[in-house]
Amino acid sequence: MARGKRWEAARKAVDPDNRYSLDQAVELLKQTATAKFDESVDLAVRLGVDPKHADQMVRGAVALPHGTGRTVRVLVFAQGDAAKAALAAGADYVGADDLIEKISSENWTDFDKAVATRDLMGKVGKLGRVLGPRGLMPNPKIGTVVGPDQVAETVRELKGGKIDFRVEKAGVVHASIGRCSMTPQQIRENALALVATLLRLKPSTAKGTYLRGAALSSTMGPGIRLDPNDLARQGEA
Repeated sequence: MARGKRWEAARKAVDPDNRYSLDQAVELLKQTATAKFDESVDLAVRLGVDPKHADQMVRGAVALPHGTGRTVRVLVFAQGDAAKAALAAGADYVGADDLIEKISSENWTDFDKAVATRDLMGKVGKLGRVLGPRGLMPNPKIGTVVGPDQVAETVRELKGGKIDFRVEKAGVVHASIGRCSMTPQQIRENALALVATLLRLKPSTAKGTYLRGAALSSTMGPGIRLDPNDLARQGEA
């Protein structure tokens, strides 16, 4: 596959055999993100786990200190005072039976995150066929199934840049952690917030080295491999 001159120049700036510190990688990322749009910043972390075993499934959520740099559309399944609180906190769509019917009958998923109060999960659970494959199903493990008094805070966190993640079959966690227009410090702090959360969620049954590799990249740029030992030290700090 032929690559453009811009991509080839960016690739030559990155040594594929080197393992960069996070600060070096962020500097390179800023240099090689030359697309005409604000590229996203992605972090991939390879963990020493076997996701085939339920006790080694790493899954969770983290509130990025500087957000994701993109607008997040939040839908909330709630009623009564909880619905009012969700609207006041900035939720884009709020409802109960009406939203459940719309999603069920139209396969409608024009939103980025979904939250549900516990009392409605019996009904919302029936939407698994539609929401599950798209990663939109409310889940208590990532903090999107909550009590009525937690709705407003949850909406604010999601609108502010809280992301969820789940380790894939190969033991890799992929996440978008910001935009290239952010300052190097903001990108660095967002990356370390995710790494610190992954370290905190280390399964007790995971053997050997836990954080085995990582790479930082922009939407159109080459992958920049990180020094996993340096990253782990900073994440634990």
